[in-house]
Amino acid sequence: MKLLIIGAGGVGTSVAQIMKRAGAEGEWAERVVLADHDFARAEGVCAQLAQPRFVAETVDAGDAESITGLIRKHGITQVLNVVAPAFNEVIFDTCYENGVGYMDCAMTLSKRDADDPFHKVNVKLGDYQFARHEQWAAKGILALVGSGVEPGMSDVFAKYAEKHLFDEIDEVNVRDGDNYTGGGDFGFSVWTTIEECLKPPIIWEKDKGWFTTERFSEPEIFEFPGGIGDVEVVNVEHEEVVLVPRGIDCNRVTFKYGVPAEFRRLLLDLESVDMAEAQETVTIGNVEITPRDFLVKILPNPVEHAGDIQGKGCAGAWVTGMKDGLYRSVYLYQLADNQACVQKYGTNSVVAQTAVIPVIMLELIAKGIWKAVGVHGPESFDPDPAVARLAKYEFPAGMHEMDSPYAEMIEAEKLLEPLRLGPGIPDFPTFAAVI
Repeated sequence: MKLLIIGAGGVGTSVAQIMKRAGAEGEWAERVVLADHDFARAEGVCAQLAQPRFVAETVDAGDAESITGLIRKHGITQVLNVVAPAFNEVIFDTCYENGVGYMDCAMTLSKRDADDPFHKVNVKLGDYQFARHEQWAAKGILALVGSGVEPGMSDVFAKYAEKHLFDEIDEVNVRDGDNYTGGGDFGFSVWTTIEECLKPPIIWEKDKGWFTTERFSEPEIFEFPGGIGDVEVVNVEHEEVVLVPRGIDCNRVTFKYGVPAEFRRLLLDLESVDMAEAQETVTIGNVEITPRDFLVKILPNPVEHAGDIQGKGCAGAWVTGMKDGLYRSVYLYQLADNQACVQKYGTNSVVAQTAVIPVIMLELIAKGIWKAVGVHGPESFDPDPAVARLAKYEFPAGMHEMDSPYAEMIEAEKLLEPLRLGPGIPDFPTFAAVI
């Protein structure tokens, strides 16, 4: 594989660092071109990597000719798009025109319903891409969309649950929370955080299809593992709700994220004074810029302040349904400590978590383990090799068996096991264990 990474920000840097840190296990890509509009940033990352296969380039992610030039110059076979999703359509279409594989961490953007935005969907996340599935399939190339941590890793966990842990799935509820302190309000891309938090959240139900709700609706307290504990989570627009029903038979899909109440207020206040606007430009001196892009320029860069953050972040899929005739509830997750990620990769845990699954998926594609043509999400593939590689890349998965009749049955069987096997048997593992 000859890989072009478009974007040398937090995620692009983490992808490259994870590949290098894996040693020989990460050498499935013979050439990695790290391209950014800021050549110095890409060059700086490649200098840190100090391997000839990592090459820095300049790219305009909004210009098809700029991207095509790099594809042809380096004989690129696969593109990983890790820039803001506003550029997705251009990069996606350019990969199609050049006949190369495409992967992103966040899909093409949604457009809200003009008349009833908090009840009805209009253009959903990824609609632009899935509408072109047949064209990609006819050309014999793969676009793997929604392949970060959420969406991406969470979708793999949901597929793993369907394959191994349930006979029937009722709900797939993606839950994301943390106990971070320090580093400012934005721990991830400023642009993307504003986009996903202020768009109407989307929910899917089998008997209703996709529909929207009010921003930050249906608050609930979810207990996260790893010492994070109880976090209030709320509905936010996210790709899993669009992706999971395409590949997993279930009744309901939601996404909720731990957005603190004061941060919700800040976001709504920004919107109220049009500072969240991402389409219409304003003129400042001799420059035209959107208010949101202006905020990106002036607010602290989450990557640069990674070292100020303490705590852990957790991302995962809470899956419920039936197993052996009993109701079951399981949370499959990945837990990352920010300071550990800064030490290993030089980036915060949010972007490092986002980067690891694309690395794994690219390896699986490069080795022919994941094969498909057309436009697909992660739930289209066998989850086992992806889950197994998480530990190899230092991001092991976890599984928490939550309270349920099925858990009670397991506990009863555990208590009876010594009577069947006799003395001297080893202690039983806890329900929180690596998959």
